[in-house]
This record gives sequence, structure tokens and C-alpha cells, in this order.
Amino acid sequence: MRALLFGLICLLPATSPLLAQGKTPPKAPAIPASETRYFTTLDGLLEGNADIILKEVRQGKNVTGATLDVCYPAEKGSERKDRFVVDLAVSGATMSGSTQTQVDKLPVAVKMTRKPTGDTFEFKGEVTIGRTTTQLVSTDNSDQSEKEFLESHSGDDVIAAAPKDFTEVSPEAVAVRVKLYAAVDFLKSLKGQNLAVSFASLNPNCEALRAGHQVINIAVDPDHAAALVARAKSAPGVVSAGWTSGMVDMERTIRFAAAEWRSGDKVNRDKLAMAVADVLSKTLNATLASSIWSDDSGKLTLTFKRPSPIMPALGLTETVEITALASPDRPGATDQMMLYVSTPTVTTADEANGAKLGLSDDSSREEETEPKSDNNSIDALAKEFKAQRWDADNSSWK
Repeated sequence: MRALLFGLICLLPATSPLLAQGKTPPKAPAIPASETRYFTTLDGLLEGNADIILKEVRQGKNVTGATLDVCYPAEKGSERKDRFVVDLAVSGATMSGSTQTQVDKLPVAVKMTRKPTGDTFEFKGEVTIGRTTTQLVSTDNSDQSEKEFLESHSGDDVIAAAPKDFTEVSPEAVAVRVKLYAAVDFLKSLKGQNLAVSFASLNPNCEALRAGHQVINIAVDPDHAAALVARAKSAPGVVSAGWTSGMVDMERTIRFAAAEWRSGDKVNRDKLAMAVADVLSKTLNATLASSIWSDDSGKLTLTFKRPSPIMPALGLTETVEITALASPDRPGATDQMMLYVSTPTVTTADEANGAKLGLSDDSSREEETEPKSDNNSIDALAKEFKAQRWDADNSSWK
């Protein structure tokens, strides 16, 4: 009987409802794909001075994991930064976790809640760093995709290890990207050398703490820059080294044949300073007061004096200061030089004999100050040196 029944079933067509019902299981519900979202606008922590990034991993509307990255002033009112990164355990609307800070190694505990509010989110909780507990209250927070987050954080310092010329980077400006653990030893290795380290670059900012390296900016005589870059590249912990932006503005730079203005492989400082000062004395209608070269940065500082046109009867004196930088037009062998000359800085004082009239400078109170006129000094220098000017429209010398 069983065999007969089996035979009858086998003779049924493939489209039989009996077979279809027996072989087609119900479809399982689709599992939402995992995605990563970021919050970068959380505020209200540490008096609003913290830089906060919250990373969430979600499946649909459910948060399956979260990481909180907080960078903040190590001391109140300080420029020095510390940071902590904590993986948060998620239990419903509550997130919590503990870790220690990156620099000062202080214990950290975090507990907060997350609440959707329409298209935005609200976060509340508390963060304890060391013995200090602060409240976190942040509303109206929008999230962004991982692509959007990476695009908004893709900026980096420009370091050209081998620039073709000095039209986009400055010949005296060297930048060294070094691992945080090696920064102090690298800086110690610079002691006793003719160079000037930017004080601001000594203090790693939030981007540096997150990246694990900081950029040390150094001003050096252009004639010594290539050697410094080469030494830096071989130093322990250095990620990259090269030239970066600096004092040179191409609109105020000329290029000319180098042979007449070099002595061996170095700039003939006395000859160049005398020629520049002679041209500027005429265009500025002033008398040269001093000419000083910096052995650290290779910068030339020229100071001129002239009578002030303000109330001539008072006999006031204007002091005009201009800085200049002479360098090869590109790294390596070249027969061309560049000369950059700054806009004038003018101060006025009573330098007459006898009792002085005290003057205060109120220019710092102005929102915008127009640069002082140099009476076409760059054109005059280009004529004297038989030089080219930079054509910004075509990005070439003309």
C-alpha cells in the first residue's frame, strides 16, 4: 500500500501543489546590513572645549557597537591637549565604558544615554576623568556616513619631499612629520643648529594625537634646507620630511640669473643686501638704518628711516621694516635665484632731541588694516635685477 502511494506521488506533475507545498520553505526575514555612522557635533562636555567624535556601528536602527574619541585641554585654559578613546558597551539606550587618557594616563569612565529626536539625536550622561566628573548634555546632533566623515577629515599638512621648484612651497620652510614617541628626541637633535623651530608646532593638537604623529615646522637658511631634510628623513620615528608653505608670497617674488649674486655655493649676502637696500631707499624715499641677516632662517631684515608726513612740525620719524629672502628657485643645481620682499611695516615715534612725545599704536584695534604702499618696489627690483615676475593666472614666470 505504501509503495503504491509513493508511486502515485512520483507520477504527479512537477507543478503539483502537493510538491510545491512540500519543497518551498518560507523566506527568512532579511538581516539589515551593518553600517558605520559618525557624530562630530557633540558639545556641552568640559565647558564646550572638547573635540568629540562618536562612532556607531548599526544594523538597521539598532546600535551594535560604539567608540567615543574625546580630545580636550589637559588643564583648564591650557593649549596642551590630552585624549581618550573608549569602546562603549551598548545596552538598549545606554552606552558605557572605561579606559585611560593617552598622555597623562588618567582613568576614564563614561556612561551616557542616546535618544532619537526625529531626524536628530540627544545624548546625556557623565564623563569622569581622574577625579573630575563632568556632565554631557548635547541635543540636535546629526550623524554622517563614513564616507562623509573621511572626506571632512582628509586634510593634511603639505610636505613636499622633492618639489620641482619653490613656487608652491617656500625655500626656507621645512616640515618634519614625526611619531609622537620620537618627537622629543628629534627636537633635541636640532639643538645647537642654525635654524628656528616654530613654537606652535611643539604642542601636538587633536589631529596629531589622533594620527599618532605631529608636524614640526622649521625655518632654516635655504642654502641649508636640503641637508636638513636629508638628515630628518633618516632620523628615528620620522614619517616624512620636506618643504612646506612659509614666508614667500609669489606675487612679491622675482627670479633672476644667479651667477652675479652668489659666492661659490652661497648667496653673496653683502652684495645682495646692498643692491636691495639701494632700490628700496629710492622707492620708499627713506634712508637705510640697518641691514641684518639671520643665520637661522636666512632672512634679511632691512630697516629704513624717513620723516613722518603727519604733523611735520612735530618732527616725528617713521621706521620702515622690510624682510627679504634670497634662495635658489628650486632644490638641487640651478642657475636661477628667487628674491622675496615683504610689504613694509611702518611705525612712528618721536626721535627728535629733547623731550619726547609719547605715541600709542591703535592699528591693532582695527578689524582690517590695508598693507602699506611700497611705491612699486617689486617692479623696481625686477628692473634692477633684470628679473621675471610671477604670473598667477598662468602659474608661470613671465
